[in-house]
Amino acid sequence: MDINYELYKVFYYVAKSLSFSEASKKLFISQSAVSQSIKVLEKKLDRRLFTRSTKKVQLTPEGEILLKHVEPAMHLLWRGEMQLMEADSLNGGQLRIGASDTICHYYLLPFLKQFHEEYPNVHIRVSNQTSIRCGKMLENGEADLIVVNYPNPVLHNINAIQVVKEFQDVFLAGEKYLELKEREVTLAELAKYPILMLDRQSTTSEFLHMVFQKYQLDLVPEIEISSNALLIDLVRIGLGVTFIPDYCLPLKEGVFAVQIAEKLPCRKLVAVYNEKLPLSQSAEYFLNLLK
Repeated sequence: MDINYELYKVFYYVAKSLSFSEASKKLFISQSAVSQSIKVLEKKLDRRLFTRSTKKVQLTPEGEILLKHVEPAMHLLWRGEMQLMEADSLNGGQLRIGASDTICHYYLLPFLKQFHEEYPNVHIRVSNQTSIRCGKMLENGEADLIVVNYPNPVLHNINAIQVVKEFQDVFLAGEKYLELKEREVTLAELAKYPILMLDRQSTTSEFLHMVFQKYQLDLVPEIEISSNALLIDLVRIGLGVTFIPDYCLPLKEGVFAVQIAEKLPCRKLVAVYNEKLPLSQSAEYFLNLLK
């Protein structure tokens, strides 16, 4: 079927914003031109892609299916344009990285600083997402590379994985629970305390649930949030015990690592790229920095 690329481009912007007016602003064309393009595309495909009302625009099931294919194609084209703009140099273009807030804050900052100092003309775009969501970004072509915790359920079919750091997870407690300090504590004992942890959308949470299941223990978190930094603050004021990677261990007073009797498996930080797509020079150089 011979369909003009511009029609798919208009469809993409409407589908992402769910607004004809917002799409017209981003495309620098009139709202009527956007509406007409969608009508032409729907006619060519013989499918209705949007439901329209006076207040909102929604994708139809057919529109959602089409978006799943159009979105990676758009990102692939933009990626190709950026690599051409780089012109075999690191004097321009951009580096798109996906990583969780924790990994950015506690691990990536010095590498981002070094890269920016050496190549100030390369625009660095960091998307803060959970490790699981980062895998989806890579699949859709929204990131050149991602830095995530491993094991990670969304990376089963990806081979381009580079280990950049091994780490150990630790339990952290505050002064309210000094009875846990300077002695070994079993997971069964620890389960009796309020457990504060990342929400279930994180690989760290999945890992901790797996550890407790291994020892046939129930894990019922007292609090689930999306920030390790906030978890550490909550531990400091005495709300419970948390579970964090050792590279997040705070240097401030008022908290301490709990010695666990059971041996916890090590985990890894990995840098991952989509081997089906060409790697930009900026992404390749950043990977070498992480080594």
